[in-house]
Amino acid sequence: MPDTGLSDAEHETIRVLGQNLSADRALWVSGYFAGIADLKRSGAGQAGRASGVPDMLSGSPDNAPATTKIKILYGSETGNAAALARDLLERFTGHGVTVEAMDLAAYKVRDLKKEERLLFIVSTHGEGDPAEPALPFFEFLAGPRAPSLEGLSYAVLALGDSTYEFFCEAGKRLDQRLAELGATRMRERCDCDVDYEADSLAWSDKLLDDLGSSASVPAIAMPGAAAPLSGAKHDKRNPFTASILENVCITGRGSSKKIQHIELDIEGSGLTYQPGDALGVLACNDPRLVEDVLTCLNWTGKEAVVEEGVDTRTFLSRKAEITALTPKFLSMWATLTGRDDLQVLLDKQDRKELARYMGSRHVIDVLLEGGADSVAPEEFTAGLRRLQPRLYSIASSCVLNPDEVHLCVSPVSYDMNGRRRLGVASTDLAVRRGVGENCEVYIQENTHFRLPEDPEAPIIMIGAGTGIAPYRAFMQEREALGLRGKAWLFFGERQFRTNFLYQTEWQAWLKDGTLSQIDLAFSRDQARKIYVQQRIKEKAAEIHRWIEDGAHIYVCGDATHMAEDVNDALLHVLSTEGRVSDEDARKRLTDLQVSGRYQRDVY
Repeated sequence: MPDTGLSDAEHETIRVLGQNLSADRALWVSGYFAGIADLKRSGAGQAGRASGVPDMLSGSPDNAPATTKIKILYGSETGNAAALARDLLERFTGHGVTVEAMDLAAYKVRDLKKEERLLFIVSTHGEGDPAEPALPFFEFLAGPRAPSLEGLSYAVLALGDSTYEFFCEAGKRLDQRLAELGATRMRERCDCDVDYEADSLAWSDKLLDDLGSSASVPAIAMPGAAAPLSGAKHDKRNPFTASILENVCITGRGSSKKIQHIELDIEGSGLTYQPGDALGVLACNDPRLVEDVLTCLNWTGKEAVVEEGVDTRTFLSRKAEITALTPKFLSMWATLTGRDDLQVLLDKQDRKELARYMGSRHVIDVLLEGGADSVAPEEFTAGLRRLQPRLYSIASSCVLNPDEVHLCVSPVSYDMNGRRRLGVASTDLAVRRGVGENCEVYIQENTHFRLPEDPEAPIIMIGAGTGIAPYRAFMQEREALGLRGKAWLFFGERQFRTNFLYQTEWQAWLKDGTLSQIDLAFSRDQARKIYVQQRIKEKAAEIHRWIEDGAHIYVCGDATHMAEDVNDALLHVLSTEGRVSDEDARKRLTDLQVSGRYQRDVY
């Protein structure tokens, strides 16, 4: 160990702190101590601040007066809004702005009427819904208790996916509601697609100009000012190359779907994770699809994509989204080919009709419908989105498996327009890559899906299909740490014989007491289909007792059907067993969510 001038006790304190901090807090601490060091070197005296890490990230150039103060509030589900908030915090601080960044889930709505400047970064999910952790804030803002905000200046950075009808809808709703409450826009809303980096950067630069910031003021105390602590050096911009240790099918013979258990080696990466976190996987496109696109464009695959420094085959394989259609692609293709039908569709500005069109075709379908005789690589590639990482709930405990990450992946496969379609990452990872092969990964922290801080608190885990993954991590963690609080699993799949995922492990946990109860719903084992929400209603009285005893409820799986049906079943439990109105039951469930006792990881 290099001579740091620290005592053994101080080294141990820092080591323990580093192991237990989240990525956000580790970044804050690194910047905090960088600021202290700078102040001490400059002779500015003792840098005094209350000990402990606050609930928000903050940064300000302590050696010069800041021109402006602003607070960033973000609502994140997959981590993009949170990552962007950290980036903008660093950028704004470096331009002389005193800035704080805070998760909307932790924000106290009573403070809203006191704010002067707010920057909201919100993502959209499902049919125009905000990120799960931001739901209570949105519900408050839409309700009768929302205050007048005439003294507030605000800006909204909306994240979404342009392939869907309700693109950036949560951000649009927020922007409109803030204006209705009397707040004043600092800048018009920015709607960003999944490859949001360039658009958000350009917009934030303009916002900085609007704020009248000074670009000459250096940043001192800010997240990322010093080298990040354990687990932070690898992210989606700098992934770790992990090797596959195991890739085995865990569904039985005759199953109508295939699910793979995958184990990855992360030894030497410095990556750590907690139960509830996800693994980001940077996948490659299907080689056959890449060749089909090259053929349609009359390309050899060796043409240069100058700005990327790669050839067209590499670009289409590793860097571009070549499955889902986007308005950006259709606009580019209409311009290059003179296809009036596409231009008419775009000019209508009918999101529903456009989403219907894009949902029934992929890029290859549009290319096969007719194209230009000759297309320059730079023209075509400019219309493609960047290939984005896919997130998978981690199915292992870092305590039990410190050098491994386990996943539970179902390869996506379906027919469209007479052609077989394959999920990009699920197929690349679970089908095309075998033991000994590599893939690029990073840890995506999910602070909104965590085991209770109280190890004795009961937990109720509800999931279907691959939604069982984080609960395997929960159980491994509880087993490794010897936790014995009550735990109850509700699990649904198609058939007991072929689809009871990790069956022997669940039976072992039930036998040794790590798991207290298990209720199963196999929909196709009887004439009348049974789902987990029905099991919940059947056990309503007991579930209600668990909730009254402080149980934490978790839901993981399909957002479109299962999660909402489970939500309705829980409302039924609260209203019937609690003998309250439907409205009071909804309020109770919202209160559980705000307090962190009702957490959902849905997709």
